[in-house]
Amino acid sequence: MSGLVDALAITAVAGLVITRQFRASRIDTDRRWWVLPVVLGVVALREPGLVDAHHSVASVLLLAAEILVGLVTGAGWAWTTRVWAGTDGAVWSRGSRASVAVWAVGIALRAALYGVGAALGVRQDGSALLLALAVTLLVRSGVLAWRVRTGRPAGAPGPAYRDAVSRPTWKEPA
Repeated sequence: MSGLVDALAITAVAGLVITRQFRASRIDTDRRWWVLPVVLGVVALREPGLVDAHHSVASVLLLAAEILVGLVTGAGWAWTTRVWAGTDGAVWSRGSRASVAVWAVGIALRAALYGVGAALGVRQDGSALLLALAVTLLVRSGVLAWRVRTGRPAGAPGPAYRDAVSRPTWKEPA
Protein backbone atom coordinates (compact mmCIF):
# COMPACT_ATOMS: atom_id res chain seq x y z
CA MET A 1 0.00 0.00 0.00
CA SER A 2 1.09 3.57 -0.51
CA GLY A 3 1.81 5.85 2.44
CA LEU A 4 -1.44 7.76 1.94
CA VAL A 5 -3.54 4.58 1.84
CA ASP A 6 -1.73 3.29 4.96
CA ALA A 7 -2.42 6.52 6.80
CA LEU A 8 -6.08 6.51 5.78
CA ALA A 9 -6.55 2.85 6.76
CA ILE A 10 -4.87 3.33 10.14
CA THR A 11 -6.84 6.51 10.84
CA ALA A 12 -10.14 4.87 9.85
CA VAL A 13 -9.57 1.76 11.97
CA ALA A 14 -8.30 3.73 14.99
CA GLY A 15 -11.19 6.23 14.71
CA LEU A 16 -13.75 3.44 14.49
CA VAL A 17 -12.25 1.56 17.42
CA ILE A 18 -11.88 4.62 19.65
CA THR A 19 -15.42 5.90 19.03
CA ARG A 20 -16.95 2.46 19.53
CA GLN A 21 -15.24 1.94 22.88
CA PHE A 22 -17.35 4.65 24.52
CA ARG A 23 -20.66 3.11 23.54
CA ALA A 24 -22.01 0.17 25.45
CA SER A 25 -21.55 -2.92 23.35
CA ARG A 26 -22.52 -6.48 23.91
CA ILE A 27 -19.64 -8.94 24.24
CA ASP A 28 -20.12 -12.24 22.50
CA THR A 29 -17.28 -14.64 23.34
CA ASP A 30 -18.51 -17.14 20.77
CA ARG A 31 -17.84 -14.87 17.83
CA ARG A 32 -14.46 -14.62 16.17
CA TRP A 33 -13.03 -11.63 18.05
CA TRP A 34 -9.58 -12.28 16.66
CA VAL A 35 -10.40 -11.95 12.94
CA LEU A 36 -9.97 -8.16 12.48
CA PRO A 37 -6.63 -8.01 14.33
CA VAL A 38 -5.29 -11.00 12.38
CA VAL A 39 -6.34 -9.45 9.05
CA LEU A 40 -4.67 -6.15 10.02
CA GLY A 41 -1.54 -8.04 11.07
CA VAL A 42 -1.37 -9.97 7.80
CA VAL A 43 -1.79 -6.75 5.80
CA ALA A 44 1.01 -5.13 7.83
CA LEU A 45 3.35 -8.11 7.47
CA ARG A 46 2.81 -8.28 3.69
CA GLU A 47 4.30 -4.83 3.24
CA PRO A 48 7.96 -4.81 2.20
CA GLY A 49 8.83 -1.64 4.18
CA LEU A 50 8.27 -3.05 7.66
CA VAL A 51 12.03 -3.01 8.38
CA ASP A 52 14.42 -0.38 6.98
CA ALA A 53 17.18 -2.27 5.12
CA HIS A 54 19.75 0.51 5.71
CA HIS A 55 19.16 0.61 9.48
CA SER A 56 18.00 -2.93 10.15
CA VAL A 57 19.04 -3.20 13.82
CA ALA A 58 17.53 0.15 14.82
CA SER A 59 14.46 -0.57 12.73
CA VAL A 60 13.88 -3.97 14.34
CA LEU A 61 14.39 -2.47 17.83
CA LEU A 62 11.86 0.28 17.06
CA LEU A 63 9.43 -2.31 15.69
CA ALA A 64 9.84 -4.43 18.84
CA ALA A 65 9.25 -1.35 21.00
CA GLU A 66 6.16 -0.47 18.93
CA ILE A 67 4.78 -3.99 19.41
CA LEU A 68 5.54 -3.82 23.16
CA VAL A 69 3.65 -0.52 23.37
CA GLY A 70 0.78 -2.21 21.51
CA LEU A 71 0.76 -5.11 23.98
CA VAL A 72 0.73 -2.81 27.00
CA THR A 73 -1.88 -0.48 25.49
CA GLY A 74 -4.16 -3.40 24.63
CA ALA A 75 -3.87 -4.90 28.10
CA GLY A 76 -4.37 -1.53 29.79
CA TRP A 77 -7.35 -0.79 27.60
CA ALA A 78 -8.95 -4.15 28.39
CA TRP A 79 -8.43 -3.81 32.15
CA THR A 80 -9.84 -0.27 32.21
CA THR A 81 -12.94 -1.26 30.26
CA ARG A 82 -16.02 -1.69 32.42
CA VAL A 83 -17.65 -5.10 31.97
CA TRP A 84 -21.03 -5.98 33.43
CA ALA A 85 -23.84 -8.47 33.08
CA GLY A 86 -27.33 -7.33 32.16
CA THR A 87 -30.45 -8.66 33.80
CA ASP A 88 -30.89 -11.03 30.87
CA GLY A 89 -27.38 -12.48 31.39
CA ALA A 90 -25.86 -10.72 28.39
CA VAL A 91 -22.40 -9.29 29.01
CA TRP A 92 -21.70 -5.66 28.09
CA SER A 93 -18.63 -3.45 28.00
CA ARG A 94 -17.83 0.23 27.76
CA GLY A 95 -14.60 2.20 27.91
CA SER A 96 -13.95 4.34 30.98
CA ARG A 97 -12.08 7.58 31.61
CA ALA A 98 -9.06 5.48 32.45
CA SER A 99 -9.35 3.97 28.94
CA VAL A 100 -8.90 7.47 27.52
CA ALA A 101 -5.73 7.86 29.60
CA VAL A 102 -4.41 4.52 28.33
CA TRP A 103 -5.01 5.59 24.73
CA ALA A 104 -3.38 9.00 25.32
CA VAL A 105 -0.27 7.42 26.83
CA GLY A 106 -0.12 4.83 24.04
CA ILE A 107 -0.33 7.52 21.35
CA ALA A 108 2.30 9.63 23.13
CA LEU A 109 4.66 6.64 23.33
CA ARG A 110 4.14 5.86 19.66
CA ALA A 111 4.86 9.49 18.75
CA ALA A 112 8.03 9.34 20.86
CA LEU A 113 9.13 6.17 19.08
CA TYR A 114 8.50 7.83 15.72
CA GLY A 115 10.62 10.79 16.86
CA VAL A 116 13.45 8.49 17.93
CA GLY A 117 13.30 6.74 14.58
CA ALA A 118 13.35 10.04 12.70
CA ALA A 119 16.33 11.22 14.78
CA LEU A 120 18.20 8.01 13.93
CA GLY A 121 17.36 8.34 10.24
CA VAL A 122 15.28 5.16 10.16
CA ARG A 123 12.69 5.11 7.38
CA GLN A 124 9.40 4.26 9.07
CA ASP A 125 6.45 2.89 7.19
CA GLY A 126 2.83 2.76 8.29
CA SER A 127 3.12 -1.03 8.42
CA ALA A 128 4.74 -0.94 11.86
CA LEU A 129 1.93 1.20 13.22
CA LEU A 130 -0.67 -1.05 11.60
CA LEU A 131 1.00 -4.12 13.13
CA ALA A 132 1.06 -2.47 16.56
CA LEU A 133 -2.63 -1.56 16.19
CA ALA A 134 -3.38 -5.19 15.31
CA VAL A 135 -1.50 -6.34 18.42
CA THR A 136 -3.38 -3.79 20.55
CA LEU A 137 -6.77 -4.97 19.28
CA LEU A 138 -5.85 -8.64 19.62
CA VAL A 139 -4.68 -8.25 23.22
CA ARG A 140 -7.66 -6.09 24.19
CA SER A 141 -10.18 -8.51 22.68
CA GLY A 142 -8.43 -11.54 24.14
CA VAL A 143 -8.26 -10.08 27.65
CA LEU A 144 -11.93 -9.02 27.50
CA ALA A 145 -12.97 -12.48 26.31
CA TRP A 146 -10.92 -14.00 29.13
CA ARG A 147 -12.48 -11.62 31.68
CA VAL A 148 -15.96 -12.56 30.50
CA ARG A 149 -15.27 -16.30 30.62
CA THR A 150 -13.69 -16.21 34.08
CA GLY A 151 -15.81 -13.46 35.63
CA ARG A 152 -18.84 -15.52 36.64
CA PRO A 153 -20.10 -19.09 36.60
CA ALA A 154 -21.55 -20.23 33.29
CA GLY A 155 -25.22 -19.38 32.88
CA ALA A 156 -25.48 -17.36 36.09
CA PRO A 157 -26.41 -13.74 35.56
CA GLY A 158 -25.00 -11.51 38.23
CA PRO A 159 -23.55 -8.17 39.28
CA ALA A 160 -20.97 -6.15 37.39
CA TYR A 161 -17.70 -8.01 36.93
CA ARG A 162 -14.89 -7.24 39.34
CA ASP A 163 -17.21 -4.87 41.15
CA ALA A 164 -18.99 -5.46 44.42
CA VAL A 165 -21.87 -3.13 43.53
CA SER A 166 -24.61 -4.10 41.10
CA ARG A 167 -25.52 -1.40 38.66
CA PRO A 168 -28.68 -1.18 36.59
CA THR A 169 -28.45 -2.34 33.02
CA TRP A 170 -28.66 0.42 30.46
CA LYS A 171 -28.22 0.68 26.74
CA GLU A 172 -27.11 3.53 24.57
CA PRO A 173 -29.95 5.06 22.57
CA ALA A 174 -29.85 4.03 18.92
